[in-house]
Amino acid sequence: MFTSILIVCFSLALFGYWFRYCCILLLRNSQAESGALPAHVDSRFGVTGVMERLRSTEEALDPLQLALDRDYQVFTYMAQHAAGLELGSLEDRLLILDYKLMRLWYGITKTAAPQQARQALTHMATILCVLVRKMGEQAGLRVEA
Repeated sequence: MFTSILIVCFSLALFGYWFRYCCILLLRNSQAESGALPAHVDSRFGVTGVMERLRSTEEALDPLQLALDRDYQVFTYMAQHAAGLELGSLEDRLLILDYKLMRLWYGITKTAAPQQARQALTHMATILCVLVRKMGEQAGLRVEA
């Protein structure tokens, strides 16, 4: 019995490690392929401003999280309702799941560990930048730096 529980716990830990590592690699690869900084996305999204404000350590985190969630809602609405803007690949789904997990992690750490919460918001903003850029490329839009 103890051995089974130990194996399950170890397997879950390895799965969590694999998931985070895959998401980080996806973000790095998509940024390297695009050749642009994460801040260069569609100006209609507020992710650029959030990333700049995250660099300041005095900035309150809750308004930044609300801005990211607003952009995420706009992104999901556009992905669901626009013809031909489908982000259904495994990589995109992993990034969307990672965004949701980082939102949960932010909620857990925002009072106890503000630095971890800031890192979660930065990761959320990077994910949103990559997804918005992919959606723009599918629509045939090119954002000039």
